[in-house]
Amino acid sequence: MIAAIKPAGSNTRGLLAYLYGPGRHDEHLDPHLIAAFAMLGMPDPGRDEHATLTELGHHLDEPVRLRNSEFGKPVTDHVWHCPVRAAPEDRYLSDTEWGEIAQRIVQAAGIAPEGDDLACRWIAVRHADDHVHILATTVREDGRRPKLHDSGIRVGDACREIEKDYGLRRLKKGDRTGTRRPTQAEMHKSERLGWEQTSREWLQDRVRAAIPHATSTEELLAYLEADDMLVKRRRGPSGDLLGYAVGRPGDLNKDGEQIYHPGGKIAPDLSLPKLKARLETSTPEEHPTARRNRPASAWHQATEALDTLHTEMTGASADDGGDARAQAHITALGELIEATAQRAPGDIRAQLHAAGRAFARAQRSQVRAEDRAAHALRTAARDIAHTATGPNGSALAALTAALVWAVVLAGRWHEAKGHAHQADAARQAVQHLQAAADEALSPTLTELAARPCKEETRCILANDVRAAVPEHAERILSDPGWPALATVLADAEAGGHKPHQLLKEAAARRELGTAHRPARVLITRIQHTSRNPAPNRRAEAARLRSTTAAVFSAPSPSTQPRATTAPTSQPSRPRR
Repeated sequence: MIAAIKPAGSNTRGLLAYLYGPGRHDEHLDPHLIAAFAMLGMPDPGRDEHATLTELGHHLDEPVRLRNSEFGKPVTDHVWHCPVRAAPEDRYLSDTEWGEIAQRIVQAAGIAPEGDDLACRWIAVRHADDHVHILATTVREDGRRPKLHDSGIRVGDACREIEKDYGLRRLKKGDRTGTRRPTQAEMHKSERLGWEQTSREWLQDRVRAAIPHATSTEELLAYLEADDMLVKRRRGPSGDLLGYAVGRPGDLNKDGEQIYHPGGKIAPDLSLPKLKARLETSTPEEHPTARRNRPASAWHQATEALDTLHTEMTGASADDGGDARAQAHITALGELIEATAQRAPGDIRAQLHAAGRAFARAQRSQVRAEDRAAHALRTAARDIAHTATGPNGSALAALTAALVWAVVLAGRWHEAKGHAHQADAARQAVQHLQAAADEALSPTLTELAARPCKEETRCILANDVRAAVPEHAERILSDPGWPALATVLADAEAGGHKPHQLLKEAAARRELGTAHRPARVLITRIQHTSRNPAPNRRAEAARLRSTTAAVFSAPSPSTQPRATTAPTSQPSRPRR
């Protein structure tokens, strides 16, 4: 059940005309009173042909008129409006039940506290099976104004109790970290202009997309302007940035003026103080042009940065600041998902963008983040954002698989902390990331299937699997991806790596019990770990002896002529 308190209004009669009218699309059927502050003698234009809207509005506004006649400054924000809607799958609620629900909501809001004979006047109007509208005038019978601070939180808590008592769909308790729902006016405007998103949704996507590209709020705002967004800055006398607002081109009010939205109104974590804390850390950053010089390694570095997330999520307690560090890493994880989506190939970009939008809810909670703790992860996101070229297949597959596991860990942390909305957002993000990971790995699987290793080699490698990860061996060996994993292990062994050790390391970095296809998970991990050939110890020792001998036996350039051939003297004992 959702109760959405609307902004305060000033026209009681106008709102009644809407509630008792046909609706915008003739959706209002049989509007009538189901509850009120005093049902006896209450005019109901829906059921009494002699009652009028003007009479009902006059009845509700009487305390307002009395107060305005006694005080010089009139009350102009006295109309309180709260639609209350049940879920589509909920059972039919009678008028009596809806009346009881309305009574509980006005009590929770502070409109009409239980047992208060001097409370505000209110009514509840029903014109559909699944919802009612509560209208109140916020001047009490004694002329005072009600205490409505945090009324939305109290009403939300009351709805959760109502759901339990009436057997309705149970929603999650609010935590004041969610974004504002689009208003009817915003949705109608976007539909009228042919926009797929409302302005605040459109602005939120673009601000989040810009974060991985910036190292300061000034740089972020400059990036937004370069992206054809309208930016308004608020500065103090010293020139310091005190706030910002952004606008969507073409989003005008009725007077033809550009509409701007403050960052904190777009999303709670996009306010200027929150962005400063995320972007302006004390650790020095490399210039973006320096990062562009190593595009190939940025993807591998991001995967390695994610490897530390398990420790951050599980290895520290709230007492020593572990929760603050964990929240910081989750926030930076969202930036890495966004950066990856921007640079990933088109066939998986849509899934990654969808994952980023879903995970945005998990990026913020009531836990205050220690943003400096996530410097490595945030730097990895910026490296990818400033990379000029995309990743190769194995690097992208490794990173997307690592992102899946990282978001699983983030969801578990939120669930353990009782963050229901954030845990649910993480679960939604995992679904999109898993689809992206499967798509990213598909070319690698095709290439591996074209060159399977010998059956004898596969049998030997199966023994390595049973020895390294005995608890998951049968699932791995029965996985359709096992032949491809065997080829990866054979390639790694040819590069000097030990398959047994690679399997143990990969299993330690990613829990296999929750993996739907454990062989695929191991493929990405092992390809990432074994991408460089393992050093041959004997060859390395011989190379060092040869180098040392050449250095100490070569004639001094200050006393000998330049040689045209390599020296042939015997190696001597190096100086200590």
